[in-house]
Amino acid sequence: MADDTLPRVAAEPAALSTAEPSAPSTADSVVAAVRQVLATIPAGCTWLLPVRAPDGTVVDFVVAAVSAQGRDVHGRGAGRVGQPLSTLYPGMVAGVLWQAYQEVLATGEPAHLPDFRYAGHGAGVVADSVFDVSVHRVLGGLLVWWQRLDEHRLRLARTELLGSLGWAEYDLVTGGTEWSPGMYRIFERDPALGPLSRADQRAALLPADHGLREAAWQTLDSGAASDVTVRFRAGGTVKHLRILSDVARDEAGTPVKVYAVVQDVTGREDSRSAIEQLRDQLRSRETTALAEHRLAGQLQNLIQPVPREPVALAGLEVLVGYLPAESALRVGGDWYHAETMPDGSVVLAVGDVAGHGLEAASGMAHLRFALVAWLSIGIRDPAALLGHMNRLCGQLEITATAVLAVFDPATRRLAWARAGHPLPMLSRAGTTGDLGRPAGMLLGADPAARYPMLTTELRGDDVLLLYTDGLTERRVGNPEDQVAAVRAALSGFSGRPGPRHLARLRDALHRPSPDDDTCTLAVRVLP
Repeated sequence: MADDTLPRVAAEPAALSTAEPSAPSTADSVVAAVRQVLATIPAGCTWLLPVRAPDGTVVDFVVAAVSAQGRDVHGRGAGRVGQPLSTLYPGMVAGVLWQAYQEVLATGEPAHLPDFRYAGHGAGVVADSVFDVSVHRVLGGLLVWWQRLDEHRLRLARTELLGSLGWAEYDLVTGGTEWSPGMYRIFERDPALGPLSRADQRAALLPADHGLREAAWQTLDSGAASDVTVRFRAGGTVKHLRILSDVARDEAGTPVKVYAVVQDVTGREDSRSAIEQLRDQLRSRETTALAEHRLAGQLQNLIQPVPREPVALAGLEVLVGYLPAESALRVGGDWYHAETMPDGSVVLAVGDVAGHGLEAASGMAHLRFALVAWLSIGIRDPAALLGHMNRLCGQLEITATAVLAVFDPATRRLAWARAGHPLPMLSRAGTTGDLGRPAGMLLGADPAARYPMLTTELRGDDVLLLYTDGLTERRVGNPEDQVAAVRAALSGFSGRPGPRHLARLRDALHRPSPDDDTCTLAVRVLP
């Protein structure tokens, strides 16, 4: 048979000696044809030809062709062609996969290794990788298909963990159910027990939310995707779960499978309840302006408590400042965010929702909680995050300003963008100026607005200041004088680095405004 016959070509010069193993020639027209075919395949695929000793024993394999996207764990592509496996992957010799190659070549029976583990060696190579490998005998050699699994599985697991997410699949034909690891985590259930049955899920749903469940099924029956938030008893508590589901149908239109993505939004709902409670308290006492000021302040502190001392983040020291307006009637929507992310980067943000009172504070809560949610699912691009905020402001019918930055402690590069917000200040070795001047429209003004991003390389002991306009704008006086005073204070501190550097900066930035709240985020790059 054709796939049992080696390409009929002359041996290469190195194979003419009877004392050395014979390697197949790579000049054969069949080899050339296979290379052309594999070069078009957008997946991991390799064609191997056996190297035989004088007695016919297979002692090695030569890479004869690779697919277009078939890079190995070392990042090598077509450069592997013509190289023996024993040289490319010495740790593979005599291992499980090597034995599978030998058996497939000898018997012609395909082999499948669904969880083959490869131990990488050397700097810059992942030490333990997992692959799905299939091996077939083709044209006297071995066609090896492979797909890397460990990176995909890790991304999925981290996404589910950070976003409190899980996915489920229900087969309406067989009655079977499949859950991702995130579902077991949400329902606090041992994976060894398998998914909850649909009957058990109905029993765990709070009776008051059965109407939402029926509405979701009616939505699916109509051909649309369903998006509901319902309450389940899980792990001895009541959880708020947002469920986005859709249906797959056969050619007759009959439902066959239901796909669902589930997110635990209990924390968000609890925070929303706390906000609504504060709002109700305010409405019952709105005749007293002082009560409104106090409740709005409580709301702001609930959402974003202000640490009294500088906070250590990856490669940075951060001092948060928040000063309410001197007027008791003008509580604003200023907010900040400073966090080291799981990937090691640091997110810094300051924003200001237009208006005052609880309406502005509520808008501030929406923006900050939304930012946390977007960060939890891996969005790190400042321009993309501002784009999401812009669309959210349009939906909430509010306007706001913001500046958002992501700092890489390994390179000290700061990627940032702004939306109608005062320009951040950078102070270095006693000199202070604007960090840059990118364009950026007010949030909520234009749903199609774009926010260009700038990248700045910072240095040790640099001081970066993100702030809201309450720091520099006054109804009385020249704003340029206020800006100059702030710059002078920053220059004095960046010119004299030392212990408790940012703590000493607090008093210099303590500039309460009679008309607007002031939020500052002073950041020092650690040497």
